[in-house]
Amino acid sequence: MSKDILNMQNVTKSFQDGMSKRVILAKLNLTVGEGEFVAVVGPSGTGKSTFLSIAGGLLSPDSGTVMIHDKNISSESQKHLTEIRRREIGFIFQSHQLLPFLTVREQLGIVANMNDKATSKEIDELLEDLGLTECQKRYSAQLSGGEKQRTAIARAFMNHPSLILADEPTASLDAERGYQVVEMIRKEVKKYQKAGIIVTHDERVLNLVDKIYDLKAGQLVERK
Repeated sequence: MSKDILNMQNVTKSFQDGMSKRVILAKLNLTVGEGEFVAVVGPSGTGKSTFLSIAGGLLSPDSGTVMIHDKNISSESQKHLTEIRRREIGFIFQSHQLLPFLTVREQLGIVANMNDKATSKEIDELLEDLGLTECQKRYSAQLSGGEKQRTAIARAFMNHPSLILADEPTASLDAERGYQVVEMIRKEVKKYQKAGIIVTHDERVLNLVDKIYDLKAGQLVERK
């Protein structure tokens, strides 16, 4: 039986909207175990990015708990949260967020150096796995959209995080490349028994995940 990596219980989050308060998440619950890859879907404005930010410790819930392994990150200090994100969570952002003054290889190297976790050989293997060997000395301005996204994925995988969170990773890619990107995430989750969550509105990739959740009225409803 797999162990839980992410456990969100009764998570609530609201924002002030003029004179009223808008509830984005309402006692939301989700558990993702080792080797499990899930998708969260829903139209724009339903709170998918807010959900992912809370799952990854970038945003604090108003109430409820967010557990990564046996640690309640919703009650951690900012210093400890930063350390947890660095070692336990791999983020894949829609906008890539690559550093323009670093080459592909340097993008990975700087993450590895922050954690003292990866060797040059491991970087070589990751570049090869993601088809980036030939462009490892290029800067982000010299990369195609697909190469930028694969670099962002490689950076997220660099330190073998327990939890991979991907926010609309196929948004800037065509159908074929988008599917390949999600396949890469699935492969990493299954091979190393990580937990993976993809937030998407791309129905074409949903056959790659183990479970699909619709975000409705602030709660996650599993599709049967």
